[in-house]
Amino acid sequence: MKEVVLDTETTGISLKEGHRIVEIGCIELENLIPTKNRFHCYLNPERKVSEKALEVHGYTDEFLAKQKKFSDIGEHFLEFIKDKTLIIHNADFDLGHLNNELAIFGKKKIDNEIIDTLILARDKFPGSPVSLDALCKRYRIDNSKRTQHTALIDCDLLAKVYINLIDQKEPTLNFQSEEEKINQKNTVNSDYFKKVIQPTVEELKKHKEYLKNNLKKNFF
Repeated sequence: MKEVVLDTETTGISLKEGHRIVEIGCIELENLIPTKNRFHCYLNPERKVSEKALEVHGYTDEFLAKQKKFSDIGEHFLEFIKDKTLIIHNADFDLGHLNNELAIFGKKKIDNEIIDTLILARDKFPGSPVSLDALCKRYRIDNSKRTQHTALIDCDLLAKVYINLIDQKEPTLNFQSEEEKINQKNTVNSDYFKKVIQPTVEELKKHKEYLKNNLKKNFF
C-alpha cells in the first residue's frame, strides 16, 4: 500500500484574501516505510508573503520570485500523488489551497483518499494539544530541526507521528529517549547484582562441618 505524506506552506491563511502556495513537500510511504520517492518544490505565488507567514516559514518575496509557478509543476505533482492515499495534518487547509491552485491551473479538485492526522489525534487524545509539535513531544520524536515550518521537514515529522497514531512501530527508528536507555541499562545492572545464588545441600553440609571443626579448634 502506497501513501503520500503531504504538507504545504503558503503566503497566508485565507483564500478569500488571495493567498497562494509557496512550497509543496511530499514523502512516499510504502507499507508505512518511507521510500526514496519525494516531491518538493518552491513556488512563485505571484503576490507578496504576509508578515505572519514570513515569520512561520521565512521565505521572502525576493526568493520566491525566482521560483517556478504552479502551472510549471502541476502535472508532475498530480502524477506523483496519483492513486495514493494522502496523509495530511489539518487536511482542510492544505487541500483548500491545493484545489485553489488546481482551479487556477484549469484542473479538477483532488479526489484521493485522505487521512487527516489532526482528526486522528483529536479522537485519540481528546482535550489535549494536537499540533505537530505537541504530537512530536508526546511520542518523543526529535523536532529540533524544525526552527521554522518547511514542507519536507514537516512531512518527515508527520510520517513518524502518523505511524505512532495508528499504533504501528516504525522499523527503522527507535523513539526511546537517552534517559530511558540509561534507566533501562541501570535496571538491568541492578537486577544482576541483586541476584542471590542459593547454596546446594552438599555445600551447606560442608560449611556446617567447617564451622564446627574451626569453632572447636579456636574457642574450646
